Amino acid sequence: MADIFRTRIRKSLADENLQSALDANAEKRIKVRHAAFESLEDSQASRARAHQVRADVIEQLDRYLDEFTSHAVANGIRVHHAADADEVVKIILKIASQNGAKLIAKAKTMVSEEIGLNHALEKHGLQVVETDLGEYIVQLRGEPPSHIITPAVHLRRQDVGKVFEEKLGLPYTEDISIMTNAARRTLRQVFLESDIGISGINFGVAETGTLCIVTNEGNGRMVTTLPRIHIALMGIERIVPSMDDLSLMLSLLPRSATGQKLTVYTSLINSPQRADDPDGPHERHVILVDNGRMAVRGTELREILFCIRCGACLNACPVFREIGGYAYVSRDGDGSPYSGPMGSVVSPALFGHCEFGHLARASSLCGACKEACPVDIDLPKLLLRVRAGYGVNQAKNNAKSNAPRILKMGLGFFTLAAISPRRFTIAQKLAGIFGSVATLVSKGDPWIRLPAFSGWGYSKDFPRPASKSFRSRYFQQIKGGENQEEIASHGNASTANLSNPETLSPSNNDIVKKFSEEVEALGAKYYSCSPDKVREKILELLRAHGVQEILAWDGKYLPDGLIEWLTDAGVQIVYPRSDNILTSSRIKAGLTGASAAVAETGSLLLLEAPGQPLTASLLPEIHIVLVWKKDVFQSLNQVLEMKAVKHASAAVLITGPSRTADIEMTLTIGVHGPGELHIICIE
Repeated sequence: MADIFRTRIRKSLADENLQSALDANAEKRIKVRHAAFESLEDSQASRARAHQVRADVIEQLDRYLDEFTSHAVANGIRVHHAADADEVVKIILKIASQNGAKLIAKAKTMVSEEIGLNHALEKHGLQVVETDLGEYIVQLRGEPPSHIITPAVHLRRQDVGKVFEEKLGLPYTEDISIMTNAARRTLRQVFLESDIGISGINFGVAETGTLCIVTNEGNGRMVTTLPRIHIALMGIERIVPSMDDLSLMLSLLPRSATGQKLTVYTSLINSPQRADDPDGPHERHVILVDNGRMAVRGTELREILFCIRCGACLNACPVFREIGGYAYVSRDGDGSPYSGPMGSVVSPALFGHCEFGHLARASSLCGACKEACPVDIDLPKLLLRVRAGYGVNQAKNNAKSNAPRILKMGLGFFTLAAISPRRFTIAQKLAGIFGSVATLVSKGDPWIRLPAFSGWGYSKDFPRPASKSFRSRYFQQIKGGENQEEIASHGNASTANLSNPETLSPSNNDIVKKFSEEVEALGAKYYSCSPDKVREKILELLRAHGVQEILAWDGKYLPDGLIEWLTDAGVQIVYPRSDNILTSSRIKAGLTGASAAVAETGSLLLLEAPGQPLTASLLPEIHIVLVWKKDVFQSLNQVLEMKAVKHASAAVLITGPSRTADIEMTLTIGVHGPGELHIICIE
């Protein structure tokens, strides 16, 4: 293990603030993840199915990439292929040069961290601003993200207060809501003035060419809607075959990453702005990034390409919880963009075993990462393969184990014993005798302290060997007749919990009731109205907030006569378009309809279309949305399979108000999108 790596580990262990922050992050993330997965009917079956989907994609990656590319191009998206970081930078610089671009608003994308995109673009005179709150904070500090989901997890509110005071001129405060609002104001100007928006892609749908982006704050929607050019970076492995497969992945990714049934904003992008669309970029580009992925596909580490970057394995890992993301460094001390269990496989696979192979030793192999993985990747197996020297490029990696010499000797003796049943039995008995003696000497202590040079003596103890092998204890138990009924019952499937095949599908009233419960749980407001009461309810909400001017959809896409009635009541209506975006951004409330709603997640579907600008649901602080009771569906996959979703230039699923927890894991409502969401369900 590299000396610099050991030094970073010791530094992290000695940092009390870091230890406190990592503990808080892990405890909260694990708790909400467990709660979120309880709402899945059969989480294990979903994980198994997701594993098969990812395995199929990697097995037939060339075919799915061709299918995705052909559909995306047919939709008007410009698709580029980049073999490595240099090609990505050249493509973006060419697009920027052709359009005279200077300012880039950037949403979170780990591919950009992987290739060092920000620094490369800044060297050529472009200004790149991270717009995710956590990413923005660490960018101001000149640091990379320390966690792929919570980039500023290592910082306390005092740290953020100081950097905002120094960089933004904000009077020092430890109030997280004040700091969040300051970031909102600053970054709003970046969104409005930027020439290019750059985002990552969570999934690309092969059958439709759709780009799927999930965010909570709203910055992902901003950078893909407001700038005249949108560039998406997508690792070539992030394909799903169909919308049905996308629905499966969306049921697992948010639950694993943030403990949500669905992220606040799930953007589904099919094309650039069309002739009659009121907003959206004039150009959309997708850069399909290889950067070593195809080479990994042909190795023993190919399963790591199944990863959907949820961060669950980081939160579950007892090692990451102690050392944090900045401890994961190369042999030369360069930081790894990916940390934790997945990073300890991804980094050696993509960037070289010689440089990053030692990271795989920062693992207890306890299996918590495999248990947490939503696509059931066998991370302990992959970590062992990295330890054994498996890599991509033999010339670069030399396929040599980086184990310490004393460990290699020990493994040699173990191999000698393990390949012979007789020798292994003798070794077990000797270990049992040693364990019994150790118990007497240590007066019952289950751990043995080994010398430091063994590698175990720095910060952990060695477990005492069992006095009897599992095999001998098992046969002793069988001979004794203990728990025979329990053993015999293991092969019998219980039918007590099988669902009744005669159970009827829920009625529309039950579906709407479930929808209202989910909406309220998300912190949004739900109202049920008859058609003749909708006008009064909207006016009541506007007056309660002192609002006299609103952004709105065209009147023909709202209940008959509503816009005229509001105008007569003294409400000024503004229809947002690309050419009045500065004026639109200052208006406090927005009024839209919804094409559908999802009961199981409390989500609303809005489609980009003539007369239906997405900015009306994004720019204001308050969003009022109307949905008909008949348009509330039970499940997400029912809505994603709608033809309108596949044919719209863009669509968004909105699930509650905009939110973040990037500062000390403290939930803050209202970041870049609306902080209030009022849903009026029309009977």
